[in-house]
Amino acid sequence: MEDRAADKQSSYTYWVREATEDAAPRPVPRKLTADDLSKQPRSAVLGSVWNQAGTWEERNLNSWASNRIKELLKSLGSLEFSSGKAYIEEVTKCSGDAFLVTVRNKKRVGYTYEVTIKFKGDWLIQKENKKIKGHLDIPEFSFGELEDLQIQIRLSEDKDLSTDDKMKICNDLRLFLAPIRKKLEVFEQELRDR
Repeated sequence: MEDRAADKQSSYTYWVREATEDAAPRPVPRKLTADDLSKQPRSAVLGSVWNQAGTWEERNLNSWASNRIKELLKSLGSLEFSSGKAYIEEVTKCSGDAFLVTVRNKKRVGYTYEVTIKFKGDWLIQKENKKIKGHLDIPEFSFGELEDLQIQIRLSEDKDLSTDDKMKICNDLRLFLAPIRKKLEVFEQELRDR
């Protein structure tokens, strides 16, 4: 029995270090000052601190992108046409994905969204002022493809409108396409700059 107790005391413990008088004292942690931080070398690495090699990092930007698209499109204001005027009331749907990827220390961004915009307007139809409501649908738009932007128009109250009147209103509303494209180009540039 005594031999086993002696064996346990003299067992191999290379990694376990007992405090002895000749051992160096343990370092005391201290908070870094602003001066200490300014002396640290700055790296030109994109992305997070933990990804210094810049291998792969993906950030989800959906919340920022959805809010920014809504904000930009609501700021369109109104457009005047030869026989009327329409304005953006609200962005009722804004869904999709936006992301920033760091690959091999290079930043890449992308997005795919679809949007529905509610509008109201007044048109002079057959010498009578009519209030028209509806939606402008942008079924899909994505990074670098704004030149191909399509707009679909849905009129809410079109029972007492003739086919010619509907066509005229829809043609007028297609003029929203250019300012919408400009706002989305602003969004795309802001996404690149993130």
